[in-house]
Amino acid sequence: MREPPGRSQGEQHRSAQHGGYPVTTTPTAPAFDRQGSQGDEERVDAAMRSFVREFGRTTAVHLESCVHCGLCAEACHFHVTTGDAKYTPIRKLELLRRAYWREAGPFAPIVRALGLVKKPGIADLQNWQELLYDSCTMCGRCTTVCPMGIDIAELVKEARHGMFKAGLIPERLALMDRAAQQWGSPATPGEDLPDILAEVSAEYGVEIPCDLSAADILVTAAPAELGDHTKALADAAKILNRTGVKWTMHQGGFDASNIGFNNGDLELQERLTRALVDTAVKIGAHTILLPECGHAYGAARWEAAKWYGRALPVRIIHMTEYLDEVISSGRIHLKKVGQTATFHDPCQIVRRGGLEAAARRVLAALGFELIELQDHGMTGYCCGGGGGVVSNQRAAPLRYKVFDLKKQQVEATGARRFVTSCGQCRITLELGAKNAKWDKTPESLLELVADNLAD
Repeated sequence: MREPPGRSQGEQHRSAQHGGYPVTTTPTAPAFDRQGSQGDEERVDAAMRSFVREFGRTTAVHLESCVHCGLCAEACHFHVTTGDAKYTPIRKLELLRRAYWREAGPFAPIVRALGLVKKPGIADLQNWQELLYDSCTMCGRCTTVCPMGIDIAELVKEARHGMFKAGLIPERLALMDRAAQQWGSPATPGEDLPDILAEVSAEYGVEIPCDLSAADILVTAAPAELGDHTKALADAAKILNRTGVKWTMHQGGFDASNIGFNNGDLELQERLTRALVDTAVKIGAHTILLPECGHAYGAARWEAAKWYGRALPVRIIHMTEYLDEVISSGRIHLKKVGQTATFHDPCQIVRRGGLEAAARRVLAALGFELIELQDHGMTGYCCGGGGGVVSNQRAAPLRYKVFDLKKQQVEATGARRFVTSCGQCRITLELGAKNAKWDKTPESLLELVADNLAD
């Protein structure tokens, strides 16, 4: 893969790959990063303008509804595993709340005139960077327990828009953003896709169509599937070919991970989403098939329509949905594994996406005896790496603390196999297992299906 574009002098020390994403390692890391040449006051003003644009009725109701009950703290994996009060989810919205009361609240002119709420400064924004990007995966577990119905995860995502405008996001995420702006993917340019697919096709002996002018399904990938986890890409092709459907991958829209969704880069998020939908329309595809990637599901399945302003012209589904459909309809048949397994529920796919039952039907079709984690389904704990946290190396110590919580719950089941349906979760769990010297490897639901296709 090519080196990502636009690397600054401070990024030249050593480059690496974390789950297929381009990242860098520097001798020392500051407590916060900044991009661009804006002055401090310009950054604050850019963030404030972005915050104000987010203040619709729903946001206003949420920001005024908190009763400080503390339930969200006990739901957050970062707070639970560290005991540090600064990781209480609602505290991550403090600057957004201050901006609301100063600029858009019902008494904003009085608040400003009397100085009742202090305007955030550059130091506030810099300190906030850790809370928004290092210690929040936007998993939504706090949202589910809030008695006032505050969607904290969604508000954090809105706050990230302002941080991006201020040029105050983690540099590793900014590097991926620059790559995606130029290439359409943080991993590789579209022009390299045919060569990558040809290599994967030859390695695994499976046909992977590319750039067909007409197809029923447009298949997309996550960056890791174009790098370290190419078996997932080959296995998706194996299953699709078995069903007999006409499908293709395409240079015009192939990476569904959507780094703009995580970073708060709305312009990039829209462009990447439109690329997928426009490519599908161009080739006459009725379906866009998303990879095993949680945030791809959030960006493309649930937010794509707002960029079009109307109903989408194609169906967008996650790989878990597709597996469930082709198995239940009898289009593919599986051999029975006949072992115990436990399942990690990816937050964006299950809690915020609703695919709790689909994955379990697939596991049942594989003949697994499912032993649930203590916290599973809608209440399952996050892997600790979503929302770009796994690509943000300075957050690694926090990730590893969260991993210990997941490790304990997995071991408590006594299950032989440990399965998930999100590639990003899998990468995070693999990194945690390596750090903990744990010998239980997280497995891909997709790959298990491909490995157990019946003749």
